[in-house]
Amino acid sequence: MAKRRQAAATRRERVEQMRREQQRAERRRTAIIISAAVLLSLVIIGAAAFVPVKNWITNPARKPMSAFGVPASEAGLSKIFNDSGAGINDHVDFGQSIDYKTTPPSSGPHWAQPASFERKFYTPQDRPPLETLVHNLEHGYTIVWYDETIAKDSEQLQILKDIARRFEGRAPTNLEEYNTKKFLVAPWKRDEGKFPAGKHLAFTHWSRTNGHRQYAEKVSGEAIERFMKRFPASDAPEPQGA
Repeated sequence: MAKRRQAAATRRERVEQMRREQQRAERRRTAIIISAAVLLSLVIIGAAAFVPVKNWITNPARKPMSAFGVPASEAGLSKIFNDSGAGINDHVDFGQSIDYKTTPPSSGPHWAQPASFERKFYTPQDRPPLETLVHNLEHGYTIVWYDETIAKDSEQLQILKDIARRFEGRAPTNLEEYNTKKFLVAPWKRDEGKFPAGKHLAFTHWSRTNGHRQYAEKVSGEAIERFMKRFPASDAPEPQGA
């Protein structure tokens, strides 16, 4: 009788031990499943966040203008040319070609509708006509023109694209904000005239009294910034225009 009770107790202990081992095994499996799920979630969240975080880190707007291209001292800058400021509010019929006196134009008659405020970079395939862009100058824009040499130089062209991106963003809510975004990059076409020898870029601005031009050999964010500070968007025939 005692032996049967001892055997029964031993069986219960074994069963209990097996139950505990099974519970431990189930807890381990559960912990592994939970850990895997958490890890997978972190991977998914990390992957989803990677692109916007990378875009934020590499956003050109977070960099100073001097970070783009060569220093102004190495850009091969010309002197600044001061042109006639004639042509204020001189709108000609849409489609009428205008023979501008400078290359590129820094003022003059123009078509009645300027290019879109939202676009900051143009290619030879989608650039508006000169007569349209001169109207943007009248509103205070600085236009950076690039020739075929720059268009074929992927590195310099990308720098111009990055500079243009600095001026993109949400729609401004007041005139002061508008003026900080009045900038665009556009190609200069061969049949429109020639830049001075060795120059491949031109900066233009139309102030209240004059048009202004400066040429460069290489892209320089620092040189562009200096030009824009000297001739701000607020100094224009119609700075209130978009």
